[in-house]
Amino acid sequence: MAKTQERPVIWLQAAGCSGCSVSVLNSVSPKIQNVLVDEVVPGQHVSLRFHPTVMAGSGEMTLEVIEETKQQSAGAYFLVVEGAVPTASGGGYGTLGERGDRELTIAEQVEDLGRKAAAVIALGTCAAFGGIPAGKPNPTGCVSVKAFFDSKGVATPVINVPGCPPHPDWFVGALASVLLTGLPKPGDLDALLRPKAFYGPLVHEHCPRRAYFDEGKFAKKLSDPGCLLELGCKGPVTHADCSLRLWNGGVNWCIGVGSPCHGCVEPGFPDVLAPLYEKLDEATLANIGASPEKGG
Repeated sequence: MAKTQERPVIWLQAAGCSGCSVSVLNSVSPKIQNVLVDEVVPGQHVSLRFHPTVMAGSGEMTLEVIEETKQQSAGAYFLVVEGAVPTASGGGYGTLGERGDRELTIAEQVEDLGRKAAAVIALGTCAAFGGIPAGKPNPTGCVSVKAFFDSKGVATPVINVPGCPPHPDWFVGALASVLLTGLPKPGDLDALLRPKAFYGPLVHEHCPRRAYFDEGKFAKKLSDPGCLLELGCKGPVTHADCSLRLWNGGVNWCIGVGSPCHGCVEPGFPDVLAPLYEKLDEATLANIGASPEKGG
């Protein structure tokens, strides 16, 4: 019988709220224990070497695990970055620990570990596009992983899995796809480096309230029937399969409980899409149906 191949994963938490971890830990099918204990795909098993929130260890012992993984599995491990990368003040707004009398910044760890990783998954909108930490006035200089890599000349492939938080299926699916078929091929990702399998359709296309939109019937308050466009719904410009996949194990989703879509998977969230409960600008509506391949 062929030996199961372990694929090391280092998970860093940068500027964020840890909500992406919480969401992924709530994976239903497969359950997170299956992701971490069983073979994700035949013959390959995820070995989560470092995760600041869920691991039992702390301090220098865990930093040694990072170093060992980097040295022993260079070019083979995956780096997951949750949260935006703080760059102001030499990266001093985000630290991972200390080595000797020197603080290890998140920024230098993302750069160092990112250079030697097989691929990087930027998990959540903060990591993928900057998100809330990069919102104005952004005193910590937070940037996305890709923008940070570009500034440092790091060429390691980045897969963006945005969402505030991201659906657990999006992360598990993206990871499983890499393990099963290798790095994304041309055409697998959109222009924003998101897997098309999850971020292809507009929320608006499959919204159960779409018929109201077509008939010009708009809700005037949140409890009303009708399209939620005039109450700030960003579904017409948001690429995600929420309306088909649903959340909480397929139970419901934002619009299903009467809330407008806030466009949390899109670049510029939340600044560009604010105010969240006000109607989109008509100029933005012209992007309805536009492909992210064209930056629409």
